[in-house]
Amino acid sequence: MTAHTNALRLLPWTTSEGKPCFLSSDTDGGVLSRLADDVEAAQTGRGVEVLGGAKAVLADPQVGTRELRFALARVTEALGDVLRVAASRGARLSMPYEDEEGDEGDDPRLPAEAFG
Repeated sequence: MTAHTNALRLLPWTTSEGKPCFLSSDTDGGVLSRLADDVEAAQTGRGVEVLGGAKAVLADPQVGTRELRFALARVTEALGDVLRVAASRGARLSMPYEDEEGDEGDDPRLPAEAFG
């Protein structure tokens, strides 16, 4: 894995008071860093699912207020999660992704469907 310059990583969860959590680490390979990677992947995956559900609700001309409010609440939650992931990853853009063989390249952890 790539060594870091001891930058703070924004983690994909908050404290019980709703404040952001950060990780100070020199490497990507630590237990907490891998857990954060897994949580980010799950959050972006849920974002893809929520987007599909929201599109279905919007396509239904008979949808009611309750369904619209529910869909909007889920979209708001997913968008908040994905924006936190984007901020965290954006802060680390100067550090290229390396796969297990040490090859640099595109980070495959963000699903391509997220952009569809």
